[in-house]
Amino acid sequence: MIARNMHLFPLAGMAIGLIAGGIGLGLSEAGADPLVVALLVVAVIAVITGIHHTDGLADFADGMMAGGDKERKISAMRDSSVGSAGVTAVVLYIVGMVVALSLAGGTELLKAVLFAEVAAKLSMVLMAWRGRTAAPGSGSPFVSAMKGGRRAAFAVIISAIPLVILGGWAGLAVLSTGVISSVILVSLSSRSFGGITGDVMGAANELTRLASVLVFVSI
Repeated sequence: MIARNMHLFPLAGMAIGLIAGGIGLGLSEAGADPLVVALLVVAVIAVITGIHHTDGLADFADGMMAGGDKERKISAMRDSSVGSAGVTAVVLYIVGMVVALSLAGGTELLKAVLFAEVAAKLSMVLMAWRGRTAAPGSGSPFVSAMKGGRRAAFAVIISAIPLVILGGWAGLAVLSTGVISSVILVSLSSRSFGGITGDVMGAANELTRLASVLVFVSI
């Protein structure tokens, strides 16, 4: 059911972004310290999303850094224990998110969170559309459901509308970040694992979110 409606993921991103960004906006307007606000926003996002995408980032990093052939890399990615690469990736991601979000305040913080969530969800949709399954697993139904360009095009349209209307060139830059991130990660994953997995899509969500916030606060 969820896989068949994957093209609607950007709408879920909008909801998450509005909730987390709205909390950040309220705290920012109340005069809370920017670093504290950023940390709480990251915590809210983690609670809402269940942290399973962050776990995917850790597994993806372990797989990418593992030596050997594709099968060994996939095995490392599926290992239930988290390696040093995974721990490092998660720490850098959280620190990066907190620092980047602390550079925005008020309505700009709301936009940063909202736009990043939409772009993050769009990147997963585009990965499932363009990628192929590396191995049977949780990501396989999503890849199968997204074959054909109509659903992917719909996801791009519903992502572009709020980003361009509310953000102008900044929103367009964040949208482009989501597209570019998906292309890069599909290429990396195809070379390393022979395709994409659920962990790869989870990692794409986190990495695209961070990249989008960094792009937004840099403009």
